[in-house]
This record gives sequence, structure tokens and C-alpha cells, in this order.
Amino acid sequence: MDTKKLADAVRILSMDGVQKANSGHPGAPMGMADIAEVLWRRNLKHNPKDPSWADRDRFVLSNGHASMLLYSLLHLTGYDLPLEELKQFRQFKSKTAGHPEIHETPGVETTTGPLGQGLANAAGMALAEKVLAEHFNQEGYSIVDHYTYAFVGDGCMMEGISHEVSSLAGTLGLGKLIVFYDDNGISIDGEVKGWFTDDTPGRFASYGWQVISDVDGHHDEAVQKAIDEAKKDASRPTLICCKTSIGFGSPNKQNTASSHGAPLGEEEVALSRKNLGWEYDESFFVPQDIYDDWNCTKKGADEQSAWNTLFDAYRKQYPELAAEYTRRMNAELPERIDTVLDDYIAKLQQDMPKAATRKSSQDVLQVIGPVTPELFGGSADLAPSNLTIWKGSKAITPTDASGNYVHFGVREFGMTAIMNGIRLHGGFIPYSGTFLMFMEYARNAVRMAALMGVQQILVYTHDSIGLGEDGPTHQAVEQAASLRTTPNVSTWRPADAIETAASWKQALLKQDGPSALLLSRQGLPALEREENQVKQIEQGGYVLWESGDAPQLLLIATGSEVEPALEAAQQLASEGTALRVVSMPSPDTFLKQDQAYQDSVLPPSCTKRIAVEAAIADYWYRFVGLEGTVIGMTTFGESAPADELFKHFGFTVENIVKEARKLL
Repeated sequence: MDTKKLADAVRILSMDGVQKANSGHPGAPMGMADIAEVLWRRNLKHNPKDPSWADRDRFVLSNGHASMLLYSLLHLTGYDLPLEELKQFRQFKSKTAGHPEIHETPGVETTTGPLGQGLANAAGMALAEKVLAEHFNQEGYSIVDHYTYAFVGDGCMMEGISHEVSSLAGTLGLGKLIVFYDDNGISIDGEVKGWFTDDTPGRFASYGWQVISDVDGHHDEAVQKAIDEAKKDASRPTLICCKTSIGFGSPNKQNTASSHGAPLGEEEVALSRKNLGWEYDESFFVPQDIYDDWNCTKKGADEQSAWNTLFDAYRKQYPELAAEYTRRMNAELPERIDTVLDDYIAKLQQDMPKAATRKSSQDVLQVIGPVTPELFGGSADLAPSNLTIWKGSKAITPTDASGNYVHFGVREFGMTAIMNGIRLHGGFIPYSGTFLMFMEYARNAVRMAALMGVQQILVYTHDSIGLGEDGPTHQAVEQAASLRTTPNVSTWRPADAIETAASWKQALLKQDGPSALLLSRQGLPALEREENQVKQIEQGGYVLWESGDAPQLLLIATGSEVEPALEAAQQLASEGTALRVVSMPSPDTFLKQDQAYQDSVLPPSCTKRIAVEAAIADYWYRFVGLEGTVIGMTTFGESAPADELFKHFGFTVENIVKEARKLL
């Protein structure tokens, strides 16, 4: 069949979907339809009947506003996305959301929309493929052997994250990453030549990419030739620069911004049908012969069957490797991990080490690393400060992908989004490190991890004004509250080595979203606990110490502020005050406990409460109420030694005692 007709089916479904919703972006789907036809029908290795097949090629639509392109492709190739769902584009509870959402639509590999992050996710997927292949492939058994493809637009290229991730992808030689750049020269505001005149091919060449320029994106043979050329170079990622016309086929809106982010209009849709030579006036109608030519279910089933045969032979030859690969791709934790961590926590209970919690975190890595081979770490040029490297860490290099660690350089945003892609690919539990302050650079990738339910362990050290002399540019104040108020982010700020180990345990167990570990630069003392209290750490908040049966005052603290809160409580108790100290390393976890447990820790009858944390005060009023007091930050920090800062801002035993007396 004429391949143009096959591409036109994508255009028809896309513009009809946007028109029916009266909302959306028809221009990019219409412009990229020819590229998509070549990739999805002729090159993409995928099985529509099993979207989770481990060795499928990954496809990422980084310019996620072009979602009707992806939905049309999924529908036409045979995924469980019936036509009725395309007709419900952008409607409540449909499988065709305004931007692609993983877990909502079969075949969608990652949630995209914030431009550039899809490219970063794709780089992570390609990195995961490269490392897994090195870990598991054996001579004659390439069980990990697939490509990652991404579509990107001008907006993705303008976003700064595209520089971070593309630079690193070139450095690491991700040769199985192939990116199609939809170079149509149009964005929302109009022709991009007024604000985007970069030499994009030159830019990517400087990153170490293979660049294939000036490809006619509406000429199927030219696109196929570019793909063939891309695959010949296994040492470099490839950028295929495709010249296209946004809104291709629309007689009045092609090559204009008016086709970018709004329906074409009923009249223009009808004119576009006629202009394309589409013979059918009915909306959403595609003839059966075109469906037949698009359907990839048999091809995909055959490809997966061939892989299954290879894997069966691999399993017989290398049974332990096969079992390990299956476990990791199924995201099953090692059987011993709970026991290992519980035994380690019991040892800490005996040893009572004094250490900065960033060092306690590294000590946990030394314990879990040898029994958790899927751990994959990295830091944004702060490894000696974040302490994210353990004895078994081995850096990935362009020529050696057998390791488990990436030196990301100063690329916090790119690092976090790449780690999302690594987890989405499967086979790894990623953890990444930077200062808590510089979570701000990575903020949207953290949000995307939470939105997608992607496990990632975010190691954020230098958690407060306690880092001292570096000053307010580096001192985190509002970041803990920001993380705690983000849905599906579990945030832990441990007070000592035991709470740090418990935090890591919960982060490993939380597989439906990211966990942030907020760790101190300064050394912290070990706190005494009974065995039942150690177990209660996992509930996010617990009674650490109390005097008297009915507390007159509750002191709630986290991290480095637990020690002065405890000392203040003991001083007040010696004066006859009945009170309770609550350590709350993870408020979001605490709030997930049943009401009976919450009330047992924070009895409603005790309304006199003080929360103490060297972070923004506002968050804690939900726990202390209108009658309570928060000793926290209301300004940015200062540059001075940490002890001076804690005294200046009131995080001392003396000030806590003073505020308690005022409240009592």
C-alpha cells in the first residue's frame, strides 16, 4: 500500500481527536506522521499484545503535547487502545490524557509533557540497556539487545536539560539511542527563528553524537536511510534532523503556529481531508486495509517468540544469570534484604556510633550494596560530599559499561530525569546524590518521578543551615517542606545512624514512587532506644522519650534538632514537667498510619506542642496547631560556622526550654 496513505491515517485520527476534544495539538502529529510510519511499522521491535516484553525497543515522545500521534500509533498497531478511547481524548478517566501518561495507556513508556525530560528519560533507558547487556549477555546469547528511540521538538531542544543529558549521552557513548528532531521551525509563539537560532547539528556533533542532517521528514526512504545509517555506528548516539511541515496537509494552517496548539476547526479539518486525498468524510474512520497494513501484532509476537526461544536456551546454559535477570526485570527485591538491614540496625543499636547521617548513609550502602546488585548510583559532581560511593562502586565509562555508578557532573536536573528513565527501563534501583539545596535544579524531575510512581532514592546531603560557612546560597531552608508537600514523595530526615538505616530500608521497599533522604553534614550523636522504638521508626514518627503518664507538652523534632529537643525535655522534666519527645523522621509516612497510632504518639488531649526543625517553620503548624509553637526558619540562612548559626536562629537547648516555659 502507498505509505503516504498509512501516514495519512495517523494525521486523520490525530486531527479528529483534537477536534472532538476541542483541545490539543494537531500540528506535530500531522508533521511527524511520515517519520512515525517508517519507525513504528518497519523498525520498532515491539509486541502490542505484551507491552511489557523486556527486550522491546523503547519509544519516547519527548514532545508530549503531540500525544495524539502516539495514541494513533498505539491504536493502529494493535495495542489495547480502542477507537472509542481516541474519541475520548482529553476526557475524564480516558486512556488518552492530554499528555501521555505511563500506567494509564498501554504502550506508553514514560509520562511526557515537560519538554526535554522525555529525551532525558530516553537517555536513561539507553544507559540501562547498555549496562544490563554488559551484565547479562554472553557469547551467542544477546538477551539484552534493543534500541531506544525518541521524538523531540524545538521546545525540547530549547530546554536546558537537553544540553545536560545529550552532553552526557555523547560522553558515555550510548550508541543505541536514536533521536528524531522534528525541525519544523514553529513553536507556540510563531517562527522560532526569532528566539532559537542555534546550530543544533553542530551542537550535537560537539557532544560526540553522530548527526544526520537535512533529512526530508516527509520522504519515507530518506527517513529509513537515516535509521540504517544510525544503526551502523554503535559507539555514538544519533540525532536525525528531520525537516517537516507542522500541520502537514492543512491547506491554510500548515507551517503556521495556528496548527500548533489548537484544533484546526471543522472547516479546516474537512479541507485537510480533501487536500490529503483522504476519501472518507466520516470522523475517525480508517478502512480495514489500512488497519491490516498497520497491525504489528503478528510481527511483534514472532519477534518475542524468537527472543523467548533464545532466553530458554540462555536459561539452560546460565541458570543463575537467567534467574537474576528475571528477578531484576520483575523488580523483585533480594530475599535477604530485610534480614540484612534488620541485623545491621541491631548492630547499630549495640555500637551506638556518632556520625553525620550522610556518613551513616554511606555505611548502609556498604551493607546493602553486596546483596543488592540492582543498586545503580550517581552524584552530580558531589560524590565526596554526598558519600554515594561505596566499596563496590564501579564507574561507567564509554568503553566499560560493567559498572554500577555514574559520575553525572554538575547536572542535577539531567541526573534525576536520567535516573527516572533507568528505573522505567527496568533492572535497576537508582539512587542519586546532591546537596538538598540543589534539589531545586532537579525539582521537576522529582515531581515527574512522583507523578509516574517511579522508585528513585534521592540522597540529599547538607540538609540545613548546619552546613555553615557556605552560606545561604547552599543552606536548604524551604526544600524539606517542598518535598513533603509533593504527593507521593516519601521524605526522611533521620536523626542518627539507626534512623538513617531505617530510612534506607523504607526507601528500598517503596517501589511506587521516590524517597528523599535528607542527611546532615555535621556529626550527630547516637540516640538510645528500646527495641520496640526501633521498629516504630518505620512508621515515620514515634515516642523517643517521655516523663510522666500524661504529657503536658509535646516536643516534635527531626534530624539534627532531635538531640537539643531531647536535652531540653530532660531539663524540663527535672523541674517536674511531664512531657514527651517525638522523633518524626518522615511526616508523610507518619500520616499514613492509622488514626489510633497517630493519636498514641501525638495525643489530641495534649495541645501544647513545639516543633523544632532547622527548616521553614510553616510546614509544622499542621502538627502543633494554633496553640503550638514552631522553632524553625522564617528567613534564609547566613554564612558562619554551624554552631553560631544554630545559636543565632534558636536551635539550642536554652531556647527550646525558654519557648516551652512560655507555652506552659
